[in-house]
Amino acid sequence: MTADPLVLVAEVERGTARLLETVRGLDDLTADSLCPGWTRGHIVSHLSRNAVAFLNLLTWARTGVETPMYASPEARVADIEAGAARPLADQLADLVATHGQFAAAVDDLPFAAWTAEVRFPSGTVAPAARIVWSRLCEVEIHHVDLNAGYGPADWPPAFAKRLLHEATIPDGVSGPDYALAGWITGRSDGSDLTVASGGALPPVPNWR
Repeated sequence: MTADPLVLVAEVERGTARLLETVRGLDDLTADSLCPGWTRGHIVSHLSRNAVAFLNLLTWARTGVETPMYASPEARVADIEAGAARPLADQLADLVATHGQFAAAVDDLPFAAWTAEVRFPSGTVAPAARIVWSRLCEVEIHHVDLNAGYGPADWPPAFAKRLLHEATIPDGVSGPDYALAGWITGRSDGSDLTVASGGALPPVPNWR
């Protein structure tokens, strides 16, 4: 899978379209998600706020002025909580709008700015080119977390394969790419994987 952000943006568009289709089909957002302590409303609220947070990194890359994704970990949590209980229609409109803002900012970023280094909340410093891949991961992985019928088997094959390049699979563990990717990201119990020794799966490797 390419790392070119201008190619990956098309994958973000397609992934977001699938996400929006799922959200539109929900009765409400109060049901539990696959993220402990979060409802589906928290997931959608997070995805909207995350798009805005990536706008901050794109601004950093464009201007050279340090602009963190989030003011603080506490502010990130507070913003997600503030939006989680909103009606479905409001959440959906926010998700559409913030995705549009992100896509426009990507489209407007000067080519040379993609090499500018920015810092992610984990502390990792990387070229701005990684922003689009990171947004794609947020969209695809949290789509699964909605617990609404979309699972790792629905991930595009190229997405699952690139996830496998982001982690180390323990020796002897094998299975389809989507199953391995679902397991390493904690979105699958690994029941569709095999272990060469015939024993139990090892602990899930740390995801990033």
